[in-house]
Amino acid sequence: MTMATLTTHLLVIGGGPGGYVAAIRAAQLGIQTTLVEGVALGGTCLNVGCIPSKAMIHAAQAYAHATHGDYMGISVSGVQLDLAKTLSWKNGIVAKLTGGVGALLKKHGVKVVNGWAQLIDGKTVEVAQPDGPLKIQCQHLLLANGSQEVELPFLPFGAGGGRVVSSTEALAFTEVPKQLVVIGAGYIGLELGTAWRKLGAEVTVVEAQPRILPAYDAELVKPVAASLAKLGVHTLLGHRVEGLNAAGDALTVRDPQGGLIELPADKILVAVGRRPRTQGWGLERLMLDMAGGAVKIDAQCRTSMRDVWAIGDLTGEPLLAHRAMAQGEMVAEVIAGQKRRFEPASIPAVCFTDPEIVVAGHTPASAEAAGFKVKSAMFPFAANGRALSLEAPEGFVRVVARADNHLIVGWQAVGAAVSELSASFGLSLEMGARLEDVAHTIHAHPTLGEAVQEACLRALGHALHI
Repeated sequence: MTMATLTTHLLVIGGGPGGYVAAIRAAQLGIQTTLVEGVALGGTCLNVGCIPSKAMIHAAQAYAHATHGDYMGISVSGVQLDLAKTLSWKNGIVAKLTGGVGALLKKHGVKVVNGWAQLIDGKTVEVAQPDGPLKIQCQHLLLANGSQEVELPFLPFGAGGGRVVSSTEALAFTEVPKQLVVIGAGYIGLELGTAWRKLGAEVTVVEAQPRILPAYDAELVKPVAASLAKLGVHTLLGHRVEGLNAAGDALTVRDPQGGLIELPADKILVAVGRRPRTQGWGLERLMLDMAGGAVKIDAQCRTSMRDVWAIGDLTGEPLLAHRAMAQGEMVAEVIAGQKRRFEPASIPAVCFTDPEIVVAGHTPASAEAAGFKVKSAMFPFAANGRALSLEAPEGFVRVVARADNHLIVGWQAVGAAVSELSASFGLSLEMGARLEDVAHTIHAHPTLGEAVQEACLRALGHALHI
């Protein structure tokens, strides 16, 4: 039987944010493009990551407000959670977005092949199909295979009769677990742990480091820690996980003094990070240069093999969908002959905890470590009218600038809905704004964005509302 063969100029492996954006942009530029996706368009982000998790966080917040009792003078009785309907609503959002991606690819003439790709060499891929394998040959090969959850070898997913789960399963529990234990106090563990706590679960978070969100500035984390305590989320810091107990119905944890603790759990969410997806699809056949566990790339996302490119989580930190999208767009334009390099001034990162955290560029400490003398200032949301009207006075905006010329080199914020400030942070850094530029820009009142202006005014020594 002769194997079916398809030829294309650009072959993209992986239909996540990086892959589908690269394919759309390439097609817009007149490049014959084929995209291969093994599960569903949109990848982890749209299907089992960013989008469904934010939907569940929103639903959990709505339920928490409704069951709060007398909230802002509003009393509600008889509130009930129909989790099946909540999950259906969440799945509807996912379906709408993934369907939209498919429509955009079709609109631009991208050929989509469903199936798992196996690399043969830098120009050839075989894709499993119901009626036999399909061979695809290309001039340019773009690897956008993403990342996967890190699994603890002594606590594999599915252990304990399905008790041990990843974030994927934690977004689709058919009932609210009575007792949920979260391993890892990073952003994924805290986002999902907080959501299920608001939906009624008893939640315990176990973290080996001495504080939650260890990758974030300590000042930013304080409001989140206070919120967790207020919600009744138990945090065991400096504790190390040993494994399941003999009965398989509890997690065994060692405390800082060496003692053993058993934590009964209906579900155990392992959220200790993600790693590039490098195994199982023939990547080793290309013998590419690696950077640790990630594919090594240059400033144009070229790998060590000619005309083989890599983007997104496959290339290592930061594992962010918007980084992958920007890289994918750039690669398409480079292949089309444009002069582009991936050298962003910053890549904002958001933690959708309660309250939210956003960081872009340098913190005061990292700026000083980079050799800058800095001028920084923070403006509290407790002095912001919009934050007070939202019942969200916790948190602040902080600006970091060079002391000599006032060039802004970083932003941080923690508070309700501060994720929406990430665009202004990124824009000011990319445009090379100085403190005076932002301070003298009229910000609409009343908005959370006024805290951005006020932080710059305070750094200049003349904040108006504090």
